[in-house]
Amino acid sequence: MIFILATNNPHKREELLAILSQLVARDIEVRTLAEAGLDDITIEETGATLEENASIKSRTIFDLTQIPTIADDTGLEVEALGGAPGVYSARYAGEAVTYADNVNKLMIEMHGKTNRAAAFRTIISFIDHVGREHQFEGTVEGSIAFEPIGTQGFGYDSVFLPNEANGKTFAEMSAEEKNKISHRGRALRKFAEYLIT
Repeated sequence: MIFILATNNPHKREELLAILSQLVARDIEVRTLAEAGLDDITIEETGATLEENASIKSRTIFDLTQIPTIADDTGLEVEALGGAPGVYSARYAGEAVTYADNVNKLMIEMHGKTNRAAAFRTIISFIDHVGREHQFEGTVEGSIAFEPIGTQGFGYDSVFLPNEANGKTFAEMSAEEKNKISHRGRALRKFAEYLIT
């Protein structure tokens, strides 16, 4: 069984492949956009929700290839910011910015705020071989640290403290530790359960 993973983000690809390879013992080959000859494809994330953006990505690649496609969209939702950055998490500080730019903007926005509650949410969209879409959600509750801590992971990992991590940020964890409790790991476990039923 061949799937295409609709992302050009190398960190996201590594995380998705690591989790899927542990969860699914079937003969599954996951091709990245580059491996599918689609690395020059740019998909505009015009959706108003994570669900819409994940669907846009998976549907675009499936329509081009007719190969089952996996895509995800992830957002950091901060209570004190009314759920921001949410669907705009990857471009919170603007277009073509670095992870550090987004984290810096978040730290500025959170300055002086005592309510640090936040959640990471991932939506996985899977288009199967006949073009039907299935969505799977994973969420992890936590809080925003007062400063970045740790060097692992990517995105907002250095400032997100999962409630289940005894005061560690995602960026202080190994990939294996993070994948056990992460939003993406939880969504992928639901996806894996669907595949093996």
